[in-house]
Amino acid sequence: MPHDHDDFQTEPVRGLPENLPEGEHILWQGQPNWWALTKDSLSFWWVAGYFVFLFAWRTIGGAATETWTQSATAASFFLVLGAIVCAILLIVGVIQAKSTVYTLTNRRIAMRIGAALTMTLNLPFRKIRNANLALRKDGTGTIALEMTQEPGALRLSYVMTWPHVRPWRMKHTEPALRCIPDAAEVARLFADAAETAVSEPVIEAVPQAQPVAAE
Repeated sequence: MPHDHDDFQTEPVRGLPENLPEGEHILWQGQPNWWALTKDSLSFWWVAGYFVFLFAWRTIGGAATETWTQSATAASFFLVLGAIVCAILLIVGVIQAKSTVYTLTNRRIAMRIGAALTMTLNLPFRKIRNANLALRKDGTGTIALEMTQEPGALRLSYVMTWPHVRPWRMKHTEPALRCIPDAAEVARLFADAAETAVSEPVIEAVPQAQPVAAE
């Protein structure tokens, strides 16, 4: 009998490896738009255009020694190959999008990413120095997070976190909420939550010095 199966059913909270601590709550959860992610991160139209160019180049070049029909037929190999490659890109884009969950809470951004090797990035607001929004006309967009460069801070791997990064920022990897719907609204929620969280005072317990017994 068929039944639904959730590959991440062991998560206590969807998209998070553990339950939220007291005082923390989710403001927004979402995933990349698979089509926008395929176009942005996998350069879908550039790849498709490359194979169309090869087809046209082979057709025009072959027309010098054979008919246009014969030349186009011979060059159609590039269209078939291009269709196969583009289909693979679409599949990869869908898998990447469906396996991703971005979570915005009142204290941090959490990113469950990775199709084959799943991992969760926890990015507290106090570790985020700046955020940049790249907005598209259809409302989807990317929010890139510039992290603080503190001595001894954990450096993120560009390769391990791709495509959930700001493109070509390899020296200082910037994790990113890629191609999310209603990006402007999510950016507003993030800005409000981060401002509130950062303005809260941090109280740390300092060990009290023990009195030295007189000899």
